[in-house]
Amino acid sequence: MKLRTITIDLAKTVFQACGVNERMKPQFNTRLKRDQLLDFIRQQALTMVVMEACYSSHYWGREMAKLGHDVKLIPAQHVTPFVRGNKNDHNDAFAIAEASQRPFIRFVPIKTEHQQEICCLHRIRERLGKNKVALSNQSRGLLSEFGVVFPW
Repeated sequence: MKLRTITIDLAKTVFQACGVNERMKPQFNTRLKRDQLLDFIRQQALTMVVMEACYSSHYWGREMAKLGHDVKLIPAQHVTPFVRGNKNDHNDAFAIAEASQRPFIRFVPIKTEHQQEICCLHRIRERLGKNKVALSNQSRGLLSEFGVVFPW
């Protein structure tokens, strides 16, 4: 069985892997637990692996690239139009396969660990700034209820 693409619908604990051949016919569409995913991918012949770009996709992309696979991440908004039937993991995995074969799809580059660390620091810093503003606004509001008003 020669696979053209393996697509994976990522989640927290259970993943859905779909393998399609050259004619885009599904060869398998199976559920895998988190600890089974890398072993399953390790057993597959080297091919293109496509996942939606989401919270854990960069980690999984790096791990699968270490195994020699050509890993691509696709933005979630490009997959949505290809979901057939009810939205579930089985249909989502096949929709990722269909979307990945479109000629003008732009893939998301896989971030290195260093790039992800920098993004995390920026997100935390942004959150702290928002919390600071929210706390000062709330304090000013509460103090104004007691007649204490001060300028910015």
